Amino acid sequence: MSQRNGTTNAGWNLENSYAGLSTPFFTKLELNPVSEAKLIFLNRSLATSLGLNVEELESEDGVDVLAGNQVPEGSVPIAQAYAGHQFGNFTMLGDGRALLIGEQVTPDGKRFDLQLKGSGRTPYSRGGDGRAALGPMLREYIISEAMYALDIPTNRSLAVVTTGEPVIRETNQPGAVLTRVASSHIRVGTFEYASQLGTVEDLQVLADYTLQRHYPDFDGAENRYHFLLQEVIKRQAELVAKWNLVGFIHGVMNTDNMAISGESIDFGPCAFMNTYDPSTVFSSIDVQGRYAYGNQPYIAGWNLARFAETLLPLLHDNQEEAVKLAQEEISGFSKLYLNHWLVGMRGKLGIFNEQEDDKSLIEDLLTIMQKYRADYTNTFIALTFDKAKGTELFESDEFAKWNERWQTRLNKQQLSNAAAHELMRNSNPAVIPRNHRVEDALEAVVERGDYSVMGQLLDILSKPYAHTSAQADFAEPPADLDENYQTFCGT
Repeated sequence: MSQRNGTTNAGWNLENSYAGLSTPFFTKLELNPVSEAKLIFLNRSLATSLGLNVEELESEDGVDVLAGNQVPEGSVPIAQAYAGHQFGNFTMLGDGRALLIGEQVTPDGKRFDLQLKGSGRTPYSRGGDGRAALGPMLREYIISEAMYALDIPTNRSLAVVTTGEPVIRETNQPGAVLTRVASSHIRVGTFEYASQLGTVEDLQVLADYTLQRHYPDFDGAENRYHFLLQEVIKRQAELVAKWNLVGFIHGVMNTDNMAISGESIDFGPCAFMNTYDPSTVFSSIDVQGRYAYGNQPYIAGWNLARFAETLLPLLHDNQEEAVKLAQEEISGFSKLYLNHWLVGMRGKLGIFNEQEDDKSLIEDLLTIMQKYRADYTNTFIALTFDKAKGTELFESDEFAKWNERWQTRLNKQQLSNAAAHELMRNSNPAVIPRNHRVEDALEAVVERGDYSVMGQLLDILSKPYAHTSAQADFAEPPADLDENYQTFCGT
């Protein structure tokens, strides 16, 4: 099948600024067309916000673009090069199954990467087929849109298209292409790649581009690269705190999966925690628990240290001074994370102001929750709606003593109990993407061609703070509490 250029009036307003960098950072590609493209999910509200014409996207030409059969107007398709520390080991990587078709500039002037995931082989495929199975692409669609609704910085999903071609993994699975939307796909691993394989000039070009694209307020900074390091650390501290506040476990926090923009990216073996336990791991490949729920802030700090190392030639002409600057910033990450996490936890408990004993109050509740294997999300919902009863946790002496301390703390606030509970309602989601619900939705589509289950789940997850009666069934944890549940990378 030959490559065709799109001529539809879909609203494409593509630019290719990343393709203007030096060639070490990417490879220009021809398309790898599929035999039978079929659109099964289109994020219409996202499409509209991007300035795209929904009807045109649903047309044959539009679907061909989303499948990687057709080049949209203005596109320069590329695969990006990057490296990464995967489970602590450095590896040269790149977009092995993804194609950046360009940067859509929206009607309000914002810029977003549009990437086709599962679009075929690239020079970075390392022997892989470059394709993706339908199930993992649907998982990313569900999780990324749920994260967006939870107000967590994230890439988003525009569409899923089936290819009509099987993908061979453990078994034959239907193939699919996901259209991913992100502020950019510049990663910590992109800087590692520049540092290891490029020149200092290449590194500087990448850093300057990143500043212009994501941190344009650098003009007043004494050292723009020091400013870049500081800003990336700030965004990652806030991001990982938001993950932990809702019980999200990324599952594979390699440096190539940490976006410089501060967005969540690469939803492979990710999952949400039911029973509160900091050691929770679902990823089948994380046998040592490196990326367990409770380790996420520490791993984020480790990844940021790798980022800081790449910037050393730009931070200062003197190596010792550069290292000193980097160490000072990295050492402040834990405090930044803790501050964001404490603010979020105070919100979950209806606490508006700050007091010295808040940290121990919060940690003591989590300790009791872990002891009694309480559901993380539903415990806070019960506290929000004064329904803290009927479970082993809530009937325990430990909780009774803790609850007395909490009520005393709330009474020290000038604001009313009604205001505290309103804060809690806005801080505690009624629903998260429960793993069994996600699996049910994926099975319905992949095994039976039934899209209604996923459609209903997406609708429920789109308003996590609505606290409606329709959400009640979706708030229930699985009967087995995910005891033997595993997630997989989906490669």
